[in-house]
Amino acid sequence: MKFVDEANIKVHAGDGGNGCISFRREKFIPFGGPDGGDGGSGGSVWLVADEGLNTLVDFRHQRSFKAQRGQNGMGSQMYGKGGDDHTIRVPVGTMITNVDTDEVIGDLTAHGQRMLVAQGGKGGLGNIHFKTSVNRAPRKATPGTPGDVRELKLELRLLADVGLLGFPNAGKSTFIRAVSAATPRVADYPFTTLHPNLGVVSLGTDSSFVIADIPGLIEGASEGAGLGIQFLRHVARTSLLLHLVDIAPIDGSNVADQVRAIELELEKFNPELLERPRWLVLNKADMLAEGERDEVARKIVAELGWSQPWFLVSAIARDNTMAVCQQVQRFFESQRDADAERTDLQQGDVRLRGEPTPD
Repeated sequence: MKFVDEANIKVHAGDGGNGCISFRREKFIPFGGPDGGDGGSGGSVWLVADEGLNTLVDFRHQRSFKAQRGQNGMGSQMYGKGGDDHTIRVPVGTMITNVDTDEVIGDLTAHGQRMLVAQGGKGGLGNIHFKTSVNRAPRKATPGTPGDVRELKLELRLLADVGLLGFPNAGKSTFIRAVSAATPRVADYPFTTLHPNLGVVSLGTDSSFVIADIPGLIEGASEGAGLGIQFLRHVARTSLLLHLVDIAPIDGSNVADQVRAIELELEKFNPELLERPRWLVLNKADMLAEGERDEVARKIVAELGWSQPWFLVSAIARDNTMAVCQQVQRFFESQRDADAERTDLQQGDVRLRGEPTPD
C-alpha cells in the first residue's frame, strides 16, 4: 500500500431543515390555529483519530464528505428529525489546516480524540412561533441555515521520540533494523527508503521509545533535489535527533561537509530543528581498520567543533548500536525526572502562594 501523508478534502455539513407552515384542521375545532413545526438541525462533520490507520491513502479516492440534511418541519407541531453526523477516521498524528485561511485548526495526537470541522445548519422555525394576538394565522416560516463548507488540508506527522537524519545510504534503515523489530528495505543504492518507517526500541520493562527513519536528504533538497524535504515533517514532533553519517564514504567526500549540508537543509525547513538535541552517529566503522577508527572519528568531530554527544558504530555488525539506545533511554529518563521536579516546584509554589500570610 502506498504511503500518503498529505491530502486535501472538502467537508460539507448538513443544511438545516425548513420550518413548516401548517394550520390545525380538526372536527369540532373551528379555530385551530397554526401548528407548523420546526425543521431539524443538519448533521455535523467530525474527524476522529484512529490508531489502526497509519496513512492518508484512503483520501486519494474519496475527497468529499457530506453530513445528512435536517428534515423539514411538519404539521401537528411535528419537528423535523436532525441529520446524522458524519465521522471521518484519520491516523493519530494528523494536523488539520483550513485551506482558505491557511490556519492550523487542530492536531489529533491521541487515539479516539475528536474534532468538529464543520457545524451543521440550524433548523428553520415553523409558523407556530409567529402567532400573536393580532396575527392568529401567520403564514410565515423560516428556512434552515446552510451547514459549514470547508476545504481542509490533512497532514500526517508521525509520533516518534527519536528521528534519524542523514544522507542516502548513511545506514539509517540498517540502524533501525539493528535496534528494533522494524524491517525497512535495505540495499546498496541511494533512496531505498521512500517513505518513513517506525520502530520500537525496547530495553526492558517500562524502558522503550519510538524511532523514526525518514528518507535520506541530499544537498539542495529544499529546492526539490532528490526526494525533497517534505518528509522532515515527521521529525517535527521528536524530542531527539540522531544524525547518522557514513564515516568512510565510497566517493571520498568530506564527512564534515555532509553534516553541514544536512544542517543547512534543516535550517531552510525549520530553524527550530537545529536547536533540538542532535547527536552525531558515525556509522560504518567496520569499513575502517580497527586501529584507525577512533582517530578518524575524532578528526571529524574536531573539524565540526561538535559539542553534543557522538558515537562510533557499525549498524550492520550491530556494534555499539545498543549503547546508543541505552544513552537515548537515559536522556528521556532525565527529561522525565526534570519535568516531574519542575511540576513539583510549581505545585509547591501554588501552595505557598495560597497560604494565608502571617500578621
